[in-house]
Amino acid sequence: MLKGLKIRFAREQFLPTRWGIVLNRNYIIRRGLYKAISHIATDIRGEVLDFGCGSKPYEPLFPNATRYVGVDLEQSGHNHQTSTIDFYYDGEHLPFADCCFDAIVSFEVFEHVFNLEEVLSEIRRVLKTGGNLLLSIPFVWGEHEIPYDFARYTTFGIAYILRKCGFEVVQVEKTTSSFLAIAQMLIEYLSCHVSPKKGIPWKLFHLSVICPITVAALFLNALLPKGHESFCNSVILARKSEK
Repeated sequence: MLKGLKIRFAREQFLPTRWGIVLNRNYIIRRGLYKAISHIATDIRGEVLDFGCGSKPYEPLFPNATRYVGVDLEQSGHNHQTSTIDFYYDGEHLPFADCCFDAIVSFEVFEHVFNLEEVLSEIRRVLKTGGNLLLSIPFVWGEHEIPYDFARYTTFGIAYILRKCGFEVVQVEKTTSSFLAIAQMLIEYLSCHVSPKKGIPWKLFHLSVICPITVAALFLNALLPKGHESFCNSVILARKSEK
């Protein structure tokens, strides 16, 4: 039973159901990512590479993938205790032949890449012409995986870089409204600086403070005007163009 609860808790962190309101302090941001990625995931098929894969949390969203391969840096801003990495990447050259993947996905990775244009060139090399690149990146979010956190991109900025590197931008989605982004940052502040760090006090704080704020934010968001000037993440679908 305990093992089953741990599995459910881990799943709720990235693929949240309504139970995630209780189990996940980042429910707002993760729910937005889950919904946006799900909307586009059916366009991803064939041989798929997950760049910066970690534990491959979104792999279940890609039923049309005939093969799902994960690649990551051996040394990065997080440990790999829960990672499911198939290949390691040296930071310069991906260990694959030219034009061997039908699609490449990358979630919450590009903000950790200092030389993004060089990395996109290498991603483009192993992607087939016409192949899809699906990525997500944060916009309103604190520094994380320190010191390997280098950038935040507007939707216009990342679209410009993608086009410059030989990709056609097909679709852009912002994952939350401005109000929800503010609410999630309030929750993150309270979780990091006010909440007890563990044990029963932490659980009580989460249930009595974080959960009610999450529910109230979702309710108010349904009533308030939907501004999107600020947002937690953007999810972009791009396609390798002929060049």
